This record gives sequence, structure tokens and C-alpha cells, in this order.
Amino acid sequence: MAKKVKIEDLLRPDNFNFDMVQVLSPEGKVVNKDLLPDLSDEELVQLMEDMVWSRILHERSTALNRQGRLGFYAPTFGQEASQLGSVAALKPEDYILPGYRDVPQLIKHGLPLHKAFLWSRGHVEGNNYPADFNAYPPQIIIGAQYVQAMGVALGLKKNGKNAVAATWTGDGGSSQGDFYEGINFAGAYKAPAIFFIQNNGWAISTPRSLQSAAPTLAQKAVAAGIPGIQVDGMDILAVYAVTKAAREYAVAGNGPVLIETMCYRFGPHTLSGDDPTRYQPDGVQEEWRAKDPLIRFRTYLESKGLWSQEKEEAVIERTKEEVKEAIKLADQAPKQKISDFLKNMYETPDFITAEQIKKFEAKENN
Repeated sequence: MAKKVKIEDLLRPDNFNFDMVQVLSPEGKVVNKDLLPDLSDEELVQLMEDMVWSRILHERSTALNRQGRLGFYAPTFGQEASQLGSVAALKPEDYILPGYRDVPQLIKHGLPLHKAFLWSRGHVEGNNYPADFNAYPPQIIIGAQYVQAMGVALGLKKNGKNAVAATWTGDGGSSQGDFYEGINFAGAYKAPAIFFIQNNGWAISTPRSLQSAAPTLAQKAVAAGIPGIQVDGMDILAVYAVTKAAREYAVAGNGPVLIETMCYRFGPHTLSGDDPTRYQPDGVQEEWRAKDPLIRFRTYLESKGLWSQEKEEAVIERTKEEVKEAIKLADQAPKQKISDFLKNMYETPDFITAEQIKKFEAKENN
């Protein structure tokens, strides 16, 4: 069981307490009233709706992938509290820099769903964002978003913006050089960034125990001179509370925060052939199923009279319709051309590339 702690004590560069922060037990009981976020009934219901939406989006995206209607897809089943709890505590003016598994955060931050589907298909329109949308496309290179988030955060500071840059990676990503460079540089210049490590125990087939000898990943923040907090990533209220406090800390000019969310991804790393039953010990899935973030929060809301099966079914049906309409829009996107790939690659093409563009255009127009 997680110990009771005060977030203000954890938000200190010299903090060496990395006990897991928790608000709700797996049984849906409040175990730390001091950390219970001040949310209205409507806001609590919205958090649950977001998690149900994400799970159905995962199910429909998996089906669309199997049908050949989506390209690359990284499952999110089990990480709903970590992903939706963190993005819910951010503001529209904040910049988010997701990894390839963090598409739900992008959509909740304002990305139209059909654009997310186009990104999955590798269509250029999936990366074409409105100028006022504060986000970057999902990063495929493991950990590279940490360096980018550091740069964006430093830009926000230099421009006097009251905002943060938030980014996510997995436990495997915390072993990359970009991870260390990002948190170190951000710490040195007190850039307003929030760095998340979603520790789901496995980097494809590599267990967490082989990623680092450190007892926690949150304590990697110590070397960068920034606060590091470990939070129960299956507890959406704990994730929300810690992220909100981290944002307030960062925009106040104190610098970045590293947050490790302890969670679990049910199923494979991606839908490209990975089979977790080949490398995960027996019983792991069952152990984590008892900590399912939707079951935990559903129990809590039902005890307050805020949730019902009818409400959940309504969200499920609404999400299915949303996905159906989004895939129709994605299907209407114009087919990509080789000449367009070349044009998009270079602002001013060299002589050879210009000749290739003309050649391909001639073939494409015939």
C-alpha cells in the first residue's frame, strides 16, 4: 500500500522519497484524502468518460488495424489512467509532445480523430496541424521527444509564456541518451517541462529489471537536480493530482518535474507481431487485471452515485459512432503522390530532385 505523502514535499529537487503516490486503492477506496483533487462531480464523470472513450478507441483501432484500414498501432489498453489523467491536468496553452503510444492525449488536447487515423496510415495530412494547436506529431524514435520537449519548454520560458511542455515515454525510453540529455538540460535552465515515464514493466520483451538497476525510475531525476515523483499509474485521481501540482510548480519558474507512472499495458507492445505470452511470466496479466483503472474509478464513482451502466453504454455507443465517422473522413483524404513526397522533403529542391518531381508529375497526370 502506498504511503501518505504531501506533494509539496515531493516537489523538491532534494527529495529522496520515491514511495508511490496513490489516492484510490484498487478497490476504489480513498486512501489519501489530502491528495484528493478538488474536482466537481461533472469533472469526475468526465475523467471516467475519457477512460471509457480511450478503451473503446483502442478496441476499434485494433479491429481497424486487423481489417487493414489502419497502419501502425500501439495498444493503450490498461494505460488509460496514466494517459488521460495526465493530459486532463494540462491547459490548452500547454504544448504536448507524445510518443507513438500517446495518441489519446493528442486527441483530448484537440487533434481531430480522423487526423490520428491518417497519421497511423502514414498520410502527410496526419501531421498537418493547425497553427494554434499546441502539439507535435507522435514521435517514433524512442526518447527523442524528451529533447524536443526540453527545447519547447525553454522557448516558452524565453517568450514569457505561462505554459509547460509535456512529454511521455516508456520505461525503455528512460534508458535512452535523449532522456538524460532532455531532463539534464531542462533542469539546468529551469525550463517548464513535465516529463512522464509510463513504466508498464516491459519495453517490448525486455523487463524493467534489465532497463536499470535503480530501485525506481523516478529517482533518475536526482542526477538532473529536479523533482522526481512515482505515482500509481492505474489511479487516475493520483495521476491528475500529481500532474496538476507539477504544472503549477513548473509555470511558477521552478523548473521541470519527472513523473514515473506505475502502470501496465494489457496485450502486445504493438500489433506488428509481438506476443507478450512468450516472455511474461504466468499470472502477470491476472495480477494487473485486479488493478484495472476503469474498474477502480468506476467503483469509486458508483459509491458516490455518479456512474451507472447506462452512462457507460452511452459513452461506448457515442465513441463507436465517432470512430465510424472519423474513418470515413480519413478514407476521403486524397491519395499521396511520389512527387508530393519529394516536394514535402525539400523547401527548395536541388536540380536533380526538381527533375525527378517533373518526371513523376508527368506520369501521375497521365
